[in-house]
Amino acid sequence: MDTAPQPKISVTGTVTEALPDTLFRVMIEGTDTVVLAYLAGKMRMNRIRVLVGDRVELIQDPYGGRARIIRRL
Repeated sequence: MDTAPQPKISVTGTVTEALPDTLFRVMIEGTDTVVLAYLAGKMRMNRIRVLVGDRVELIQDPYGGRARIIRRL
């Protein structure tokens, strides 16, 4: 069984919608793809606010669908 870690895919995007429980819909730049993203633990701990229209850096799940917001740009 191959247990090698998957490579992390870092992309930037723009927050289009804020949902409950620190979930956001983010449109990835350069594509028409919209993903569901959640805040990383460090951003929650430091209470960094993310609003609609903010540019953010994401780490995308290699299996698609979700992403983790790691930085506000």
